[in-house]
Amino acid sequence: MNDPYDNDLIDIAIADKSPIVQSGLRAMFEDDGRFRVVAVTADGERFLDAVGRLSFDVGVVGWEMPYLSGDALLRVLRGREDAPRVVVYTGSRDLDVPRQAMALGAAGFCHKSDPPERLIETVLAVARGRMAFPYVDVRLLEMNPLAGLTDREREILAALAEGMTNQQLASALNISLNTVKFHLKNLYGKLGVENRAQAVAKYLGRARR
Repeated sequence: MNDPYDNDLIDIAIADKSPIVQSGLRAMFEDDGRFRVVAVTADGERFLDAVGRLSFDVGVVGWEMPYLSGDALLRVLRGREDAPRVVVYTGSRDLDVPRQAMALGAAGFCHKSDPPERLIETVLAVARGRMAFPYVDVRLLEMNPLAGLTDREREILAALAEGMTNQQLASALNISLNTVKFHLKNLYGKLGVENRAQAVAKYLGRARR
């Protein structure tokens, strides 16, 4: 990994499932003049391949990506000597994602709703060896049983509340029945419930509050 103090430019790699985000981030960093974009990838697997082939200071990665998600990517990178510092950049509404990212070894976090300047500042801080995370009121996490759910799990939970069957969920989300069952198992575990009726009750109770 390069030391940003020995190089006028900070080398970065980008991983995001959206081509629009990919091109926007590349343009933003290259126009800034303090960065050099050495790789842009569409998923975590390709980013991991870039880590093995290239040397760069900071990775700006999404949280929900195909093949290898942000949390899975951080688990793979944890402990690797060639791992770059990682900034998680996501539009997820899950209040628990910054905490999860920090626990898995990320060096920074920025939400896609933040001004572009915030992401620039976050990457600069991380490149200089600092941690850069937003303040999260942990009391909100404790009060909200849905805080630990991914966007897909929230989507499935809302569909359950509308009475959709597993087959209807699979068709609506264009995924297999086995994948639906996998998501439901994770969903029930996170909510601390045993079946869809209990999950829906917890969801509706939160909605009323």
